[in-house]
Amino acid sequence: MPDLTFVAISGSLRRRSHNTGLLRALRELAPAGVTIDIVDSLGSLPHFDQDLEHGPEPAHVADLRRRVRCADGVVIATPEYNSSIPGALMNALDWLSRPAEDPGLRDKPVAVLGASPSQFGTARAQLVLRQILHRIQAPVVAHPEVTVFRSHERFDAEGTMTGDEITRELLRELLAGLMDLAERTAKAAEGTAPV
Repeated sequence: MPDLTFVAISGSLRRRSHNTGLLRALRELAPAGVTIDIVDSLGSLPHFDQDLEHGPEPAHVADLRRRVRCADGVVIATPEYNSSIPGALMNALDWLSRPAEDPGLRDKPVAVLGASPSQFGTARAQLVLRQILHRIQAPVVAHPEVTVFRSHERFDAEGTMTGDEITRELLRELLAGLMDLAERTAKAAEGTAPV
């Protein structure tokens, strides 16, 4: 299998975010030949404005679009705010779904996960996120669903995951699923296999 690069986006802007911590844990678990490129500029993206999409791109938007276009796939870790995804993540998805004739996320394999201190994890936010990705026409890894609940018991004060082997195994499975989906998507784009 060729080397793969996945862009990882945390929907949380918090410095010690459990969702960003999940992405760091995923990066640590990545096998040789797989690079996880964590985006840390979500808070720097301007609000999506259709008047800007055909002019000179804002620098942070251009950087995010370039990284996603060059990647073999995307990982999105979302917290759950008011039973949905955070506004900063929606803003990034708006930028990545435009312009309509050349959106950066269309046909890009995506893995979804999330952490929350609630008893329900991020199940509702992930449902919303999956619906948005379906509309964008980005294929999403179906299993496993990684909805880390009671995350405050699984991360230390710095946002680093501690001793949770069940979640680590789920992260390995999710990454394997994304690697498989990326390979099938690449073959389908070459006309050698269905997705």
